[in-house]
Amino acid sequence: MAGKMKITVLDGYTTNPGDLSWDEISRLGELTVYDRTPRELTAERSAGSEILLTNKTVLNNELLRSLPRLRYVGVLATGYNVIDTDEARRLGITVTNIPAYSTGSVAQLTFALILELCFHVQRHSDSVMEGKWTGSVDFTFRNYPLTELAGKTIGIIGFGNIGRKVCEIAMAFGMKVLASSRSGKDTPEYPGFELTDTDDLLSRSDIVSIHCPLTPQTAGMINMNRLRLMKKSAFLINTSRGPIIVEKDLADALNEGSIAGAGLDVMAEEPPRAGNPLLTARNCIITPHIAWATIESRKRLLDQAAGNIKAFLSGSPVNVVSK
Repeated sequence: MAGKMKITVLDGYTTNPGDLSWDEISRLGELTVYDRTPRELTAERSAGSEILLTNKTVLNNELLRSLPRLRYVGVLATGYNVIDTDEARRLGITVTNIPAYSTGSVAQLTFALILELCFHVQRHSDSVMEGKWTGSVDFTFRNYPLTELAGKTIGIIGFGNIGRKVCEIAMAFGMKVLASSRSGKDTPEYPGFELTDTDDLLSRSDIVSIHCPLTPQTAGMINMNRLRLMKKSAFLINTSRGPIIVEKDLADALNEGSIAGAGLDVMAEEPPRAGNPLLTARNCIITPHIAWATIESRKRLLDQAAGNIKAFLSGSPVNVVSK
């Protein structure tokens, strides 16, 4: 192993709990993989590494300054807010991320949440298993309202790769699509598609789906004032970032019937605390940040992580976010 770069993965379990292989990355250096790294052990485990890979382990400016051998940080995700990229740039440390690896998976879960809110599949199945259909006097049994997507309007906040994929699926369901986008550039000319501003989108949509990044401008953007713009029959979906929504405001809106339901895969704090008001809110479905985590998606992530390192070692780094 002499002469090989030291590569350390600080929190590898969520990406690869054992059903995938680290072999492609291990060929590039002397690899150490930790399932999880507590904050108090981050400096110790990072020491001496030339390459660090992290998903959610925070690398702040103080830590980066304490690692003189560090040359490269690979984020095993698309979002890279856990890294002080300004400090990394000052120190000459290249930081890369993994864009677009989970587009199909996130769009798929987006519609899984939508369809659950529209048909209450799990709740109806539970009712059957409890004997309620067996005891029914009719051939059919339903105890939750059913909603058809065809002809409904979905509003997509954020129109990057995932937003566009959600748009394509919505079109296949026969839905109309509104979208709001920071850039407003390169928008498709689909029939039934319209680019508009966020407030107009909220007021006209039957379903609102969030797909924008977390930035100072988007943090808390879905608050009570904006929730009150929505139709009382509307659903809110968030598979993006939890802090985009003010969670108490959403819980209050659900409980008072200002909107009809919500499907969330992300929370402001993960895992959420037991007292989070959304855990007991009316008609709120919450999945534990799983949209990205299909085996196919995670395989693409690891392949791209290895490709990012190879490109860096060759002197032509790609997917750099510390420019």
